[in-house]
Amino acid sequence: MPRPKPPRRLPVDPYIAALLCTVGLASLLPARGPAAPAVSDAADGAVALLFFLYGARLSTREALDGLKQWRLHSTVFAVTFVLFPLLGLASRVLVPELLSPQLYQGLLFLTLLPSTVQSSIAFTSIARGNAAAAVCSATFSSLFGIVLTPLLAAALLSTRGGISAGSVLGIVEQLLLPFVAGQLLRRWIADRMARHRAVLGLVDRGSILLVVYSAFSAGVVGGVWGALSLPRLAALLVVEAVLLTLVLTASALGSRRLGFERQDRIAIVFCGSKKSLAAGVPMASVLFPGPTAGLLVLPLMLFHQIQLMVCAVLARRWGAEAQPTRIAAAGAEARVREGAAP
Repeated sequence: MPRPKPPRRLPVDPYIAALLCTVGLASLLPARGPAAPAVSDAADGAVALLFFLYGARLSTREALDGLKQWRLHSTVFAVTFVLFPLLGLASRVLVPELLSPQLYQGLLFLTLLPSTVQSSIAFTSIARGNAAAAVCSATFSSLFGIVLTPLLAAALLSTRGGISAGSVLGIVEQLLLPFVAGQLLRRWIADRMARHRAVLGLVDRGSILLVVYSAFSAGVVGGVWGALSLPRLAALLVVEAVLLTLVLTASALGSRRLGFERQDRIAIVFCGSKKSLAAGVPMASVLFPGPTAGLLVLPLMLFHQIQLMVCAVLARRWGAEAQPTRIAAAGAEARVREGAAP
């Protein structure tokens, strides 16, 4: 009798562990005095570098070629930039009983972010979905998010009287201009970047860790962490789990009602339900400078891990469900070929 296989562990993202260690380091050894401006300037440079690399990686030609599936991409866009923000605004009723004003603003900010690229494509592929459509949808989301997320934040968020003109100028200088520069130089540097993908991946993650350290250091020095209690943190986790459940359910049922095939529905669910940590942390550092930035990115960091765990389970389950169908289809095709053979 075969031994039962041990249950697969839920994926605990090593990068989340690194982020939590960075938060712990900032809590114990925050950047103070003369070190604070140096760390802040280094974080600003890291943000510009990140978006330069994003621009250099994204293939504009491939994105334009994917416009043929405009219904699918429009549905993902609606989930990412319409449904999510509406749910974020609705969560305002949870203040102050469950969420503090700062945590609510962080929650609303994460609902305005674009989708991820890597995990959306990976989960769609594992679930036997339309991976090509996922590549295009995730790319479109990232491209639009560079401009749309700051505009939505300016319209919907109100920190210290709203997003200032200086913040908007900072977005252009630190996010948009490096991104455009990366797009313009892509034809000359794309091949070299592909050869050094592993090193650039470390640069990406190291840059975000630096931004997180700078933001949380400012929060520790400013004393904002005294407002965060364990009950508030637990309430935030529950709210984010409910938020993800609502989006997953709405995107799955909505795409079915719209008549999409199974592979397309999978791409819509995974691309629409993701929020990008890699884009969100740098954007928050530009939009919300000062001690409150650390608290505002905390909901995003927690949501990132929740979405990875839940979507990994869904992707494995849907992929296993699709496997018998593929085997049966392959068998039927083989029988047809045998019947047609002389």
